[in-house]
Amino acid sequence: MNINQLETLLTISRTMSFRKAGELLNLTQPAVSAQIKSLEDEFKTVLIDRNQPVTLTDRGQVFLDHAERILAIVEELKQKLSDLSQTPQGHIVLGTTSSIAIQILPRVLSYFQNQFPLIKTTIHSMPSSGVMASVENGSVDIGITYLNERNPNVETSILYYDTYELVVAPEHPMSHLKHTTVESLKDIPMIMLSPDTLGRRFLDQIFRRFNLQPNIVMELSSSEEVKRMVEINLGAAVVSKLSIANEVRLGTLNRIKVSELDMSHPVGLVYKSGRYINSAMNQFLSDLKGMPEDHFISSE
Repeated sequence: MNINQLETLLTISRTMSFRKAGELLNLTQPAVSAQIKSLEDEFKTVLIDRNQPVTLTDRGQVFLDHAERILAIVEELKQKLSDLSQTPQGHIVLGTTSSIAIQILPRVLSYFQNQFPLIKTTIHSMPSSGVMASVENGSVDIGITYLNERNPNVETSILYYDTYELVVAPEHPMSHLKHTTVESLKDIPMIMLSPDTLGRRFLDQIFRRFNLQPNIVMELSSSEEVKRMVEINLGAAVVSKLSIANEVRLGTLNRIKVSELDMSHPVGLVYKSGRYINSAMNQFLSDLKGMPEDHFISSE
């Protein structure tokens, strides 16, 4: 058994095709088949059901679980050896919400890439509630999200604080207001984030506390989608203050302060407890933790 065989099995499990696996690995289809056949002969079992689409057998799935662990150990070894170099390098997979990715990360990553060009970053945008889970299961290295939930399996570090505000289009009947109360929101059409987002959970708690039933006309998965619907006056919405800086500046959204929503929400870094921190991650975490809060919140 060798590492190439394990990588081939993993690629087949993802593509469900010997041909596609060969294309990704720059191998011929006979070479792919030979590697899998060699594994099956060595372990005296059938790992792959070769009917279309190609799938793993029960034994193949057990084998894959162990293969993934072996490959993860090999990757960690490569990272540790790479870290012996004086120049931080490597690959970081970041998980965050679309609003943070648009509003915060461009400045942060621009600075970081200029300072450390050998570090590559990949960004996965997802609902806020999914960031913590993605860090915990290892699909992302570092998350940047609201830190409203406690999780003993992850480490956190606060970067800045955000608040939520009501936004309407300039044509909305409430657009002339600077302040209002949560009571005034019960009858107007509301565009809401989906129930699996932390912002929505916070707003639901507020409505329950005041025994109000909002008039929800639309639910969307990200603040960016919500803002676009508010801009064309399909309803009002409550979103992150930081996420609306550009729209307020351009005059496409008017913000209205709601006293009952005036709470600070910590936004910060999330990374898995106990995992190996390579030089790229260590540098990224160190730099972000050292940045002053106004670097994140001065976008207006």
